Amino acid sequence: MPPQINSLKNNTPLVHNPIDKDKIAENPGLLPYAHTVGGSAFELVDVKRNKSLDVAAMHDQTGMQLEQIRRQMELLANQVREIQQRKELSELIYQSKMSFKPEINHVYYLYKNQDDQPVLSLIGPNEWGASKRYPVFINAIRLLADHTWIIVPHE
Repeated sequence: MPPQINSLKNNTPLVHNPIDKDKIAENPGLLPYAHTVGGSAFELVDVKRNKSLDVAAMHDQTGMQLEQIRRQMELLANQVREIQQRKELSELIYQSKMSFKPEINHVYYLYKNQDDQPVLSLIGPNEWGASKRYPVFINAIRLLADHTWIIVPHE
């Protein structure tokens, strides 16, 4: 049945709303939740459970990031050790006796002479033949572009 139309004599609205006034909102568009049957449903959120999941995810993420930083620190520490070793070797070589100007990326040979002093040579330990000029062979070494030295395997 259509809504009943009242007369204007009684100063009542023209349309009668059959829904009880206590069950309707004056401004339904301002409600923080759906106000009609067709509106989207909402559920209460389990805040404790969500916080627990969030904390677990935070621990996982920060744990992975800390592990990544630890590995980076180990890499840097290893690089520092390698550079320190190259520096110490280079200082020894630059204090040694050498009668030539070393070229970058060439292999040279470090010996100790009879006076126990380091000597840099172009000749490897297997190239001397029967007469070895220096009693102690230390290492085969290579001059790098930054003018530090590294130990290389020799034949």
